[in-house]
Amino acid sequence: MNYELSRMNAVQSPIIPVVGELIKNSPGTISLGQGVVHYSPPPEAMEILPKFLAEANNHVYQAVVGIPQLLSALTTKLSTFNGIDINNESCIVVTAGSNMGFMNAILAITCPGDEIILNIPYYFNHEMAIRMAGCCPILVGTDENYQLRPEAIAQAITTKTRAIVTISPNNPTGVVYSETALHQVNEICRKKGIYHISDEAYEYFTYDGVKHISPGAFSGSSEYTISLYSLSKAYGFASWRIGYMVIPQHLLNAVKKVQDTILICPPVVSQYAAVGALQAKDDYLRDNIRAIAQVRQVVVNELKQLQGFCTITPANGAFYFFLKVHTQIDAFELVKQLIQEHQVAVIPGTTFGMEDGCYLRVAYGALQQDTAKSGIERLVKGLKQILSSSFSR
Repeated sequence: MNYELSRMNAVQSPIIPVVGELIKNSPGTISLGQGVVHYSPPPEAMEILPKFLAEANNHVYQAVVGIPQLLSALTTKLSTFNGIDINNESCIVVTAGSNMGFMNAILAITCPGDEIILNIPYYFNHEMAIRMAGCCPILVGTDENYQLRPEAIAQAITTKTRAIVTISPNNPTGVVYSETALHQVNEICRKKGIYHISDEAYEYFTYDGVKHISPGAFSGSSEYTISLYSLSKAYGFASWRIGYMVIPQHLLNAVKKVQDTILICPPVVSQYAAVGALQAKDDYLRDNIRAIAQVRQVVVNELKQLQGFCTITPANGAFYFFLKVHTQIDAFELVKQLIQEHQVAVIPGTTFGMEDGCYLRVAYGALQQDTAKSGIERLVKGLKQILSSSFSR
């Protein structure tokens, strides 16, 4: 029988499982691939779980938007860290990770055929979600340092545009967008009557004195700004699947329809753990992020050896570097070679929309310092050997 192809045929396949399979077939490979942290949730997240188990009502469905204890804790966090006050114009919705928050937002604000502006390189799950919704991602290039180009973004807007997406600190590049550029994009959205979707999953991961900026804190922006957050990174919460979104009040009914259909409510046990995590002592985040900053410095020092082989853009956020490799080799083929011949894994830039040239995302958050040093040494040695061999042909 012949069946019509579904919209899913236009959606790229997730790259992480593909690279994971290559790693499995090459035992001993050090992965600089997946964007997770090496540390576990704070003890407070586990210590609160008996309270969850003690209440029989926790085994039935809870509120679509999240349990009151977590919403209260997030309200305080948003005010103190992000400068965002929850009031009559805005509200919080707890989600099963910030990826779900993005999907909620796209389904709430679009009709099939609408356009969403992504800056490239983009985060691949954003592009996938837009296509799943039957919408069209409109790709706008960043500058040579992967910074926003507000004028180019403005020129890409059409009558079908519904939102502009920014990610800062950025995945996959690790750059942090300036307050000026984010404000310009936010103003464009206000003037055009479209939404600014701000993905801030890496908000705590900034280095060298760089400060995180939340567009939702800009004066008057709450009516059209959708802010996405996650506990997956900073709190070592990847498998617990807890994120949250701050949305304009007028979108709440639409978002609740989406969430009730897909999820009903975020896992209550994970929400309880999140309440505990947010009670962690200040030194939990400070010490863990300091350790990642030390790993980052090791990576920076090692990558200097690739000058002439790669363009390495400075990055003051998240836990990524995005390399432009000076070669005609296909990015995925290069990744396969690095895994199979040098036992180190990275992610090809093509999955982030970078089709013109060879790019690699290097992730360093998942490793302790010694392992990260070994992994980055393998990467440097492998790239030098592969590229020198290709140059000499």
